Amino acid sequence: MLQRTHYFILLLLMIQLTGCSPKKTTTLTDDSTMQVTTELDSLFSSLFKPDEPGAAVLVERGDSIVYDHGFGLARLDTVAPITSHTMFNICSVSKQFSGMALFILAEQGKLSLDDPVKKYFPKFKADFFNRITLRHLLSHTSGLPDIRPRTDAEWKQYVAHTKTKFKNVEDFKRFCEEDESCRYLETLDSLAFEPGTKYEYQNPTFQLMLMIVEKVTGEKFDDWMREHIFLPAGMKEATYFEPDKFIPDMAHAYIPAEGPSKGYFRSANGKWEECDYGEANFFGTKADGGLYTTPLEFVKWDKALYGDKLVSAAMRKEAHAGKIATDIPYTDYGYGWFIEHRPDRPLKIYHTGDNGGFLIFEGRYPTKNLFYLIFANRPDWHREQTVEKVDRILEKAGWLK
Repeated sequence: MLQRTHYFILLLLMIQLTGCSPKKTTTLTDDSTMQVTTELDSLFSSLFKPDEPGAAVLVERGDSIVYDHGFGLARLDTVAPITSHTMFNICSVSKQFSGMALFILAEQGKLSLDDPVKKYFPKFKADFFNRITLRHLLSHTSGLPDIRPRTDAEWKQYVAHTKTKFKNVEDFKRFCEEDESCRYLETLDSLAFEPGTKYEYQNPTFQLMLMIVEKVTGEKFDDWMREHIFLPAGMKEATYFEPDKFIPDMAHAYIPAEGPSKGYFRSANGKWEECDYGEANFFGTKADGGLYTTPLEFVKWDKALYGDKLVSAAMRKEAHAGKIATDIPYTDYGYGWFIEHRPDRPLKIYHTGDNGGFLIFEGRYPTKNLFYLIFANRPDWHREQTVEKVDRILEKAGWLK
């Protein structure tokens, strides 16, 4: 009788333990992950064929990477596949790193975000540079127009009034660096609007940050960024592109080939033409769009950012707070990030990038501890529609609740 009582008690305990087991939760999580994986595979396989340029897609939920897939080829000359170790030019997503440099220097007391641009560029003649602050540069609210020469006529006028090392507009557009790209600001005599009153996305304003970092620190921009941002974030491979620099596992970018060849690399089947440094206009600057890194390293950046390893939580929150409404519905711009506040979804913080044939997206739902990226080396797909489809997949899985 005693043995039967012990057996009954033991059986009850086993039932209770089974009922308290996390197995059911784990199964549900696995089911949702499987659902997301299946639907993302279907979506991106339809966009990127195995023998063409493609994309790396990565999703992190909590502390786990739940989706990590490469589609297509990183290079058509060596037929190298895209993986999460492929080095992509992340284009304008580079801007958040340049912004981080100013945040770090501000918290170190080496500059103030309220400093006027004139403080760092006394050669800029116009008085309005005393009214434009670093905050305006960071939020695309400076009012500075982008009037870099783009046509032969504009180039002739530029050469007539500006000392330049370039002989023709094509070389300028393809090979100029920050100092040349921003030189028109020295004699600029008018603004598009009063600083702080409107939003207009600009690249030269972020290019100025390279020179500001070098003036404040006395170091080369690349070296300072590596020591104070990339290495502390665990981004050992991250680097800025230079023409003579060897970057292992580097993807090339491509566009659909059209018309007669311009002498650039074309795929064996004639369908794709290389389009990055040497082929794309305004590709050579660093602070606004020149960073190369991998999807896996970018996850480390996201962890360092939200772990407040580089600057205080207060500074991060300031950077991620909307400063001005953009022309995108429900979206403001902070200091290097877009902030989306749709009424039907959680807050989303993201950035996009376009450079040559690269087309980039990275975004996070911070309140849901959810992050994903799409790094592509071809531009012939609709990024915004694709991102919306990804969001719906995550929503359907219950990950945005």
